[in-house]
Amino acid sequence: MPALLRLGTRGSPLALWQAHRVRELLERAGTRTELVPIRTTGDVIADVPLSRIGTVAIFTAQLDEALLAGRIDLAVHSLKDLPTNSPPGVEIAAVSEREDPRDALVGRGSLRWQEIPRGATIATSSLRRQAQLLRARPDLELVEIRGNVETRLAKLDATPEWTATVLAVAGLVRLDLAARIGERLPCELMLPAPGQGALAITVRVGDGSTAAAARAAVHDEATTLCVAHRGDGDDVRDAYRPVAQLAEDPSAERAERTDEKRFE
Repeated sequence: MPALLRLGTRGSPLALWQAHRVRELLERAGTRTELVPIRTTGDVIADVPLSRIGTVAIFTAQLDEALLAGRIDLAVHSLKDLPTNSPPGVEIAAVSEREDPRDALVGRGSLRWQEIPRGATIATSSLRRQAQLLRARPDLELVEIRGNVETRLAKLDATPEWTATVLAVAGLVRLDLAARIGERLPCELMLPAPGQGALAITVRVGDGSTAAAARAAVHDEATTLCVAHRGDGDDVRDAYRPVAQLAEDPSAERAERTDEKRFE
């Protein structure tokens, strides 16, 4: 293993927060690390719905390429962004402790689900969220929205015709924006994406020393449930149909549960 590990990351504020957190954990364990920001397809094409871009590796392909080319030694991802099948030569070395996996309703003030008026407009580009919103409230009008967390919040604030948007609780908490959350939506209403709230560290296959360092510093055994159930959605998720899944730790206070929703 090199004396200084190069950690690849996307350049958005949330991705950089996550990368700094992983670097902190690695350095606390004695592994010197530098960050290498890399732009991905999803960052470059910011005005097209994700389902129309034409690749499942929207936020990961360029990081995989840098890893395989030896320009970085490991990469940090939101686990929910990873395709269910890693490309040849790349593997997941560690999965972090999971933040709250739920989705958040974000409006103006402390807007709650039951307070959304009939015919309201909700901004989201996620097919998974759209399907579940319309399943619960067929009267809602949905509009597309892209961009990082801060960009989407700014668009919401600048568009009075929109009532709310839906974002991952984990991203809002990590960016110190939890005050914007009107309600953490219950999973019975809005089941999250597979692996939502967890981070994944990828390395080159065969780089055992880097994988061991990442696992020792970052890996959370309980969160392996996130990995265990992600593969269940291969055929659906990779075809751009919305899949929602949640697995919970059987040792937690809540009962063990693996829920899944698929929407045709």
